[in-house]
Amino acid sequence: SSPQAEEEAGPRRLRAAAMAGFVRELERRHGPALRLEQRAAGGVGSVVWDAALVLAKFLETGACPLARRHVLELGAGTGAVGIMAATLGANVTVTDLEELQELLMVNIENNKHLVTGSVRAKVLKWGEDVTEFQPPPDYILMADCIYYEESLEPLLKTLKDLTGPDTCVLCCYEQRTVGKNPEIERKYFELLQMDFELEKIPLDKHDEEYRSEDIHIMNIHRKQTVGPW
Repeated sequence: SSPQAEEEAGPRRLRAAAMAGFVRELERRHGPALRLEQRAAGGVGSVVWDAALVLAKFLETGACPLARRHVLELGAGTGAVGIMAATLGANVTVTDLEELQELLMVNIENNKHLVTGSVRAKVLKWGEDVTEFQPPPDYILMADCIYYEESLEPLLKTLKDLTGPDTCVLCCYEQRTVGKNPEIERKYFELLQMDFELEKIPLDKHDEEYRSEDIHIMNIHRKQTVGPW
């Protein structure tokens, strides 16, 4: 067949796979790749976004010790980042809305033989009660959670409710220049800085292959309250 026919067949094959739900393999530095099912028709949470790949691979660099740490992923979607943390020895709870629980459970099941810590899926709706997720985790992981203006305040409430003085929040996001995205991003970081200290992790600390100029990882901590002396 002609190269042109081949080229056209490629996207067709991809589309056909997308309709059926398709598997994304995420290679690991040591051992077999993660196998992550995706759902084409399920909206934003049901595919592995680039920011999730970048954050998952950053965890593998060992910059943050994860063994036996308590880790919570917000807006987990496919669970890529949280499951990677669990393969690095963390005890992980991946959270998202009710409609993504089935996908999370499938991906936990598919990768459980690679997990050296533990991983479970739970429903967490931003802005709602987080008592069952206490005490505060050691780490909160977030990949591409900043895209709806109406979700910013519930997300910030959840971050405030979940974090303790020693919780490290790793927030990875793709900088988008289209439409309202820059404005939403600016507002998010403005609101975040009222209660949190932010530090950008330099690009040369990201995984050497899974990195991009427009994907940023922020290291976020609660501001330390100073006593009245």
